[in-house]
Amino acid sequence: MNARTVFIAEDEPLARDVLRDFIYAHAGLRLVGEAADGASALAQISRIRPDIVFMDIQMPEMTGLDVLRRLTVVPDIVFTTAYDQYAVTAFELNAVDYLLKPFTRARFDAAVARLLETPGSSVPAPDVIGGALTLAVDRVPSRIERILVRDRGRIFPLSVNEIAYLKADAKYTAIAARGHTFLVRIGISELEAQLDPGRFIRIHRSALVNLDFVDSMRADDQSQLEITMRDGAVLTASREASKVLREMAI
Repeated sequence: MNARTVFIAEDEPLARDVLRDFIYAHAGLRLVGEAADGASALAQISRIRPDIVFMDIQMPEMTGLDVLRRLTVVPDIVFTTAYDQYAVTAFELNAVDYLLKPFTRARFDAAVARLLETPGSSVPAPDVIGGALTLAVDRVPSRIERILVRDRGRIFPLSVNEIAYLKADAKYTAIAARGHTFLVRIGISELEAQLDPGRFIRIHRSALVNLDFVDSMRADDQSQLEITMRDGAVLTASREASKVLREMAI
């Protein structure tokens, strides 16, 4: 069977790298182009006419949903995004599948297997739609074991066991691990949903701590707990989180 042609429309370099590696490793796929914004994606997809497009929903200039709406010849679309609230709209526009970041190789392979079972069809089968909508509405995320992070031109896997704490930083999440801080373009809530809640505790709206890396906690003048991490960082828990942590104490 001839390999199916694939296009990547993704503005995040790390996500593009991951998708590219997964595609190169799959004998049934052949990468034919990439774009980092919606306008370029629309122009190139219209010209190249690939069989499959892995497309981010949130891109500069034009969203992935807008690209899909404007295509006259629609390939099989697999949306990739960190936000599952777009799932219903995506499937209303006949997307074949939906990968929620950070997705695994196994989840990628499952999407490709579904695509290769029904080549050339841009309309998902009813069981695919139902399964994906259930995933979006009632999804219980699987636990991730590692995250791919970028540092000084290198990309490497970071085990979640090495993460001391996470802090929201605008549209990024700052991950403290190995004595360094790594920025990833995944929302802290999306990461929290895939971390072990028995280990990672949300101490306020913009911070999670790994209890394995906590040195000590003490109440401040406002009766909120100041959490001292092993690396010397001090984070203040909200009143609600402080109450939960006190209740956890024996």
